[in-house]
Amino acid sequence: MTAHADVIDLAQRLIRRPSRAGIDDYGPVLRVLEDWLAARELPYRRLYGATGSAVGLLMEVAGGRPGPWWALDACLDTAPYGDEAAWSFAPDSGEVVDGWLRGRGAADSKLAAAMFCGIAAELHGRADALHGGLAVLLDVDEHTGGFGGARSYLADSEAPRPAGVMIGYPGLDEVVVGGRGLWRATIAVHSASGHSGSRRSTPGAISRAAHLVRLLEEAELPGADGEFPLPPKLTVTSCHGGQGFSVVPDLCELGVDIRTTPGFDARAAEQLVREAVAELDAKASAPRATTVTPVASWPPYRLGTGLQPAAALLDAAAGEGLTVRPKTAGPSNIGNLLAGEGIPATAGFGVRHEGLHGVDERACLEDLPAVHAVYRRAVLSLLAPP
Repeated sequence: MTAHADVIDLAQRLIRRPSRAGIDDYGPVLRVLEDWLAARELPYRRLYGATGSAVGLLMEVAGGRPGPWWALDACLDTAPYGDEAAWSFAPDSGEVVDGWLRGRGAADSKLAAAMFCGIAAELHGRADALHGGLAVLLDVDEHTGGFGGARSYLADSEAPRPAGVMIGYPGLDEVVVGGRGLWRATIAVHSASGHSGSRRSTPGAISRAAHLVRLLEEAELPGADGEFPLPPKLTVTSCHGGQGFSVVPDLCELGVDIRTTPGFDARAAEQLVREAVAELDAKASAPRATTVTPVASWPPYRLGTGLQPAAALLDAAAGEGLTVRPKTAGPSNIGNLLAGEGIPATAGFGVRHEGLHGVDERACLEDLPAVHAVYRRAVLSLLAPP
């Protein structure tokens, strides 16, 4: 492990600076990286969101010859700790025990962030021979789902637009080359209010919302389509309404999450919801029509394994003797945001892990040399002469 001691040491220091999304101040974890980069004379700058808060750190290694830019991306913010009493070690431990790096963020994704910094530091010393350039994006607004670092990076007029991005989520056996998209909306279901003890039998908003939930969940969705291996999926994820036992509520709000595919896209998802809403309102009128408010929409995507940067990463893995399968993911990831910008991305190749987003998170350091070698080989192939 001595050849990767610097990467491991940096990852340990990052883990020891708590950076739970929406809970901790990100300043301390960003300063750890800034000190590390400054000591190696690597250029970097903070990225800021619309409110002026830090959302990421960006470093750039510009090659001495013309060519496309590529990016490595890993997040520095983490999931919360959950029940700390259930952990067998401190969530901010950062210790290495029996070859496992312990602590929240070890797997997702502080070890990857440290590894990407190490690759950038190596390339910085030989930048003149590189074609194009390498950006390393370290996001502190990833676990919120806001992806503020990526958004700020893409909106930065000073940053060359990347031709592709490799995202350092963990997992040794698969490379994510695609994912279902999503369409999300809130639905406001109305009715006349009243007293629960009155003789009136008009259904309240919660009863009407329950009927709408049945309509949505019984709606027929298509199956998997062509080369895209996953079908769409609809889930009602929230329900809020009511003010007490004696009041018939006049409003109930639902949250709906639909995972989309190339054969069932955001437009089809919205149409399905609006048709169910129209059926509800036609069957039982209310003082106000049911309203649908779209909240978010990301496209599905899938890269051919011959397209970059998927080809470079899969070829590099094969060159290092690893059997790595391309995968289309059910959950969405930052690759969907990038797909919406026309930027191809891979995700999900890294070390083995346990306790991701749960108790006793840890990352297997035995895998680090091979994973590091794969990313290094892939990046060098992308920055080679065309």
